[in-house]
Amino acid sequence: MNNVPVYDIGSLSEFRSQDILISRFAPYLKNHHKLRLPHRHNFYHMVLFTDGGGEHTIDFEKFKVNPFQIYFMVPGQVHSWDFEGNVDGYVINFSPSFFQSFLLRPDYLEGFGFFQGITSESVIEIPEVLQTKLTGLFEDMLNVKQHAGKFELDNIRLLILQLFILVNELSVEEGAKALSSYNVMLLKNFQRLIEKNFTELRFPKEYAELLYITPNHLNAICNEMLGLSAGELIRNRVLLEAKRLLVNLDLSVSGIAYQLNFNDNSYFTKFFKKQVGITPDEFRRQVFKNNRHEKYKNR
Repeated sequence: MNNVPVYDIGSLSEFRSQDILISRFAPYLKNHHKLRLPHRHNFYHMVLFTDGGGEHTIDFEKFKVNPFQIYFMVPGQVHSWDFEGNVDGYVINFSPSFFQSFLLRPDYLEGFGFFQGITSESVIEIPEVLQTKLTGLFEDMLNVKQHAGKFELDNIRLLILQLFILVNELSVEEGAKALSSYNVMLLKNFQRLIEKNFTELRFPKEYAELLYITPNHLNAICNEMLGLSAGELIRNRVLLEAKRLLVNLDLSVSGIAYQLNFNDNSYFTKFFKKQVGITPDEFRRQVFKNNRHEKYKNR
């Protein structure tokens, strides 16, 4: 396969509805073994590991697999697995529309830190005191799935929302709790604006104007809470999208530069090499060299 596949939830669904999949992870992995290799989803995806080891990679960042680790992904992210031993747990996939008819706020899911598309906030270790409660929620979902009733999908939605709220309380770092809630809101709004505008707006002052604060204030918030400047956050998002596009061999480097709104291919190449240390072509070759190695190792 010449490019990273994008999976539709309908092709993976094991639930009566094409908008939701709920399964134990071991049979899911067995039925969809190609998911070990880099791929994208057009749906939300979460996995709770209860057994096993190895690594999983989300948007080119590697994480060690640990029992009672949960991770969340939003549509469009690239990921892959390299497991060791017998891996099990639970998996939930749901379409972007699954909660839309259930919640009045269309942006409700964006309020959870792990659904911001920020990889470092999307992989969470579950403490022992909450492990039984969390697995109980997954078991309740599987039970609802097996005993279909009039309100089965609404029951599933309620259980999933309970899971989100429980995990979200864990994902807020102690240090962040002490920070100004106003600054937390500003940072989240800045990140949302970057997500929507990174191909068009490249300078902190443009975002500061949209947030009605000064560029210096925006930089101070980013440095205090993330240890990064506002400009770095913008560049990192452009860079991430460049990497996601580069794994698709149907797209030329010049086409990617155009899609990301660079003036020309040489400017894009200079930007990418300055941030990553290698050119876009070298990055692309490196990714697919690693992919071939993983494919051979898992035969």
